[in-house]
Amino acid sequence: MKKVTVYLSMLLAWLVTDSAYSQTKLVEKVTRKGNELLIPFEKYVLPNGLTLIVHEDHSDPVVHVDVTYHVGSAREEIGKSGFAHFFEHMMFQGSDHVADDEHFKIVTESGGTLNGSTNRDRTNYFETLPSNQLERAIWLEADRMGFLLDAVSQKKFENQRATVKNERGQNYDNRPYGLAGEYVAKNLFPYGHPYSWLTIGYIEDLNRVNVNDLKNFFLRWYGPNNAVLTIGGDITPKQVLPLVEKYFGAIPRGPEVTKTQVPTPVLDKDRYVSYEDNVRFPMLQMVFPTVPNFHPDEAALDALAEILGGGKSSLFYKNFVKNQLAVQANASHPATELAGQFTLTVLPFPDKRLDSTEAIIRRTLAEFERRGVTDDDIAQVAATREAQLIDGLSSVSGKVSQLAQFQTLLGEPNYLPQELKRYRDVTKADVMRVYNQYIKGKHAVILTVYPKGKSEIVAKPDNYTVSTAGYKAPDYGYNGLTYAKAKDSFDRSKKPGPGPNPALKVPPFWTDKLPNGLKVIGTRNDEIPTVTMLFTIKGGHLLSANDPSKAGIAQLTAALMNEATQHYSNEELNVKLEKLGSSISVRAGSEDINITVESMTKNLDSTLALVGEKLLHPKFSPDDFDRLKKQQLELIANQSTQPVVIANKAYNQLLYGAGNIRSIPVSGTAKTVESITLDDVKAFYQRYVSPSVTNLVIVGDVEQAAVLPKLAFLNKWAAKPVMMPKLVSAKKIDKTRIYLIDKEKAAQSEIRIGYLTDMPYDATGEYYRTGLANYMLGGAFSSRINMNLREDKGWTYGARSGFSSTKTPGPFTAQAGVKAAATDSSVVEFVKEITNYGKTGITDSELTFVKSSLGQVDALKYETSLQKAFFLGRIIEYDLPKNFVEQQSAILKNITKEEINAIARKHLPVSNMIIAIIGDKALIKPGLERLGYEIVELDKEGNPATTATTAAPAPAKAGSSSDNAPAKKKIE
Repeated sequence: MKKVTVYLSMLLAWLVTDSAYSQTKLVEKVTRKGNELLIPFEKYVLPNGLTLIVHEDHSDPVVHVDVTYHVGSAREEIGKSGFAHFFEHMMFQGSDHVADDEHFKIVTESGGTLNGSTNRDRTNYFETLPSNQLERAIWLEADRMGFLLDAVSQKKFENQRATVKNERGQNYDNRPYGLAGEYVAKNLFPYGHPYSWLTIGYIEDLNRVNVNDLKNFFLRWYGPNNAVLTIGGDITPKQVLPLVEKYFGAIPRGPEVTKTQVPTPVLDKDRYVSYEDNVRFPMLQMVFPTVPNFHPDEAALDALAEILGGGKSSLFYKNFVKNQLAVQANASHPATELAGQFTLTVLPFPDKRLDSTEAIIRRTLAEFERRGVTDDDIAQVAATREAQLIDGLSSVSGKVSQLAQFQTLLGEPNYLPQELKRYRDVTKADVMRVYNQYIKGKHAVILTVYPKGKSEIVAKPDNYTVSTAGYKAPDYGYNGLTYAKAKDSFDRSKKPGPGPNPALKVPPFWTDKLPNGLKVIGTRNDEIPTVTMLFTIKGGHLLSANDPSKAGIAQLTAALMNEATQHYSNEELNVKLEKLGSSISVRAGSEDINITVESMTKNLDSTLALVGEKLLHPKFSPDDFDRLKKQQLELIANQSTQPVVIANKAYNQLLYGAGNIRSIPVSGTAKTVESITLDDVKAFYQRYVSPSVTNLVIVGDVEQAAVLPKLAFLNKWAAKPVMMPKLVSAKKIDKTRIYLIDKEKAAQSEIRIGYLTDMPYDATGEYYRTGLANYMLGGAFSSRINMNLREDKGWTYGARSGFSSTKTPGPFTAQAGVKAAATDSSVVEFVKEITNYGKTGITDSELTFVKSSLGQVDALKYETSLQKAFFLGRIIEYDLPKNFVEQQSAILKNITKEEINAIARKHLPVSNMIIAIIGDKALIKPGLERLGYEIVELDKEGNPATTATTAAPAPAKAGSSSDNAPAKKKIE
């Protein structure tokens, strides 16, 4: 490693002039020597305090731009929680020179993707685009840093407040165990501690704040001196620096920001807390306060968590899951800037008292003390962490994010070598020391989440109430803040154009076929020293069409292939894999069984030996079978507590009908799984797991000539004929109906609208063109459906539509989770958008957007090994020509409005669709009854409910809708 450090004096003026920001100087330069595990970069600091990091990587024609502000929920205060996350939303709503909702549109039409995220400690905003769009991305980020507040209107504020509330409803209030983190935070940390609330904030705080509160938050924390701008990809520092100086250099410095200092929480007793949730499995969570991230003890605590509950060789897995006492048990150690939380989590089977679960946890900790730490434990932790770090370098966005994180929290972007070293240096003595220091005999927050009406199962009665005594609100310096804009010598309102189009790099690939019929496709990718393999064994759940009474057998077979083999126990396999830093995962899908393999190149031979064990020599142990069958039955029962799962299951039953295997979930039903025997599983494996219906994709740092001999073990896999079943076609929908499933007190309603098409997948035919037509309806963030329901109305966190087919025809589906009070209004708007698109078609500007966006997005499609693997997998699965991407590009370039409109008219039959809704019937049914549709009530299994049908008048003509269930709504 070569490192150059330059000391510079910082300009103390608040405003930076054109002459001043020319003083930007190189602060640090890091280059790689040989195969060092580091990320090369150059680091600069502008006179206004903005830190710029540039990473040059010409492997793909993309650029990733990340702006990280050192402000998260930890900079908030009591009564104003959720500000940082709220502001993340507001930063996408336009600025002085970027119109409302234009940020998403500009990036998307440039062929890019974008997003933002907020956590306790930082907020970041990022775009990945074709590299010719570099200047446009820099212009966008600078505009919202320096020119945001005058564009923050009351209307935008209210819309995004509603969107954030919907996000809370979808991801917290309406999700099983969604509030567990909130209960832990407020009981683990003292009142007013920056971590004592979640990033999402409280609804009452969101309701309380006003637009001026939010503007003050921006002025205090969003200055360039509290930000890190990191740019990586197919660019050079010589390109980047003048553009950053131009667009960011004149933005005034903000108030100074210092590091937050808080004491470590001290618990004087075990704090027992609990709450009721709509769950099947109770949960016991024991949380000990520990150290912040990058603390000298963090790595050893991470190792302790891995030993106790990190995998199938862990003590928690042995004592809970393998002993059939719990469906899940694990340990983790999430650490953030100010504190860490050592967390032990168990989901016991229903009707278990949590005091007995707590007793087993404590016995497991005592067992760890007796057992101690082994050499294998230490080797597993070091190899696993190395593999994780290497995997994070597989994309430009991953490397940029790592540099930004290290700079923001440590002030040192080149921390990757030290990060690897501190995990390699962990010793057995270190692990025992941190156990004794932070866990043994120490107090914890002990949270019970219990199913409705089961409060008697809690570990112990609640014994802790949060006290406000001694709290003093911090003075963050909000008084007297003023808004000053940059003074420029150029026209900032002029949107930068793109540079020359980059050369698209579709991965070159090779193909082969083994004597037993297994097809192989691969490509070399030497960016990181790893290999990814995807085995796809055709059939999967689809094969249950031959015997629907055994539905769920594919999932059970795949689960058993993840267990012991004829030569190794499950624990032995897990130890071997973790010491290699490898993973092998077997999963069943609706049409296949997939085996995903990840390995460092240096360990590929050893990893493939274990692939051979799992694929060719599964043990199918009776003990494993009994345990996994029990788990599958419990998980099926648990589906009735999850609104999204209930909605999807009912929708599929309505789409495909009772005679189609696709109407049954991949997991099967309680009745079908109960009937499956171990002999059934063995027969399924023998009959259907065959190389004759298997494709293998290989992507990574290995040549064809080197990898093919390593596959010799697959020649022992005997081929057998496998016939795919022919599915019964679903009957046509005679008219649009609403199918309603009651979910009492649901904070949100899940909506599915659609029908089963007659189009199988094709890459260059009508199916591909139909996807182009849908892009502006519901495929892009800037689509009509999402802009209406999310951005304009604020009823949902996201709404979309799309066509989804494989070799057999799939559905068109429009869907969203919406706030309960807007359920009927949302149906009105969905139907209105679909109807109008079918009637009036796409506009000229929308067609231009589609061609621009999808015409450039291919630059982002083949960057990582996994992306390349999926791309190649599609080629081999559908026997696509090598130039299918070029064919798609020609279709996109030449498609006309008339073609798009004809497709929309043909494939959007609004009068013949299913509308499936799951929500609180008492609240939403009266509004739905006014829409003019026949309403059929279903139970949670998708079967007709006893109250069956509500007859309704014929739909009326189109009209308006509103948030609060007006007296009359009309549907077109």
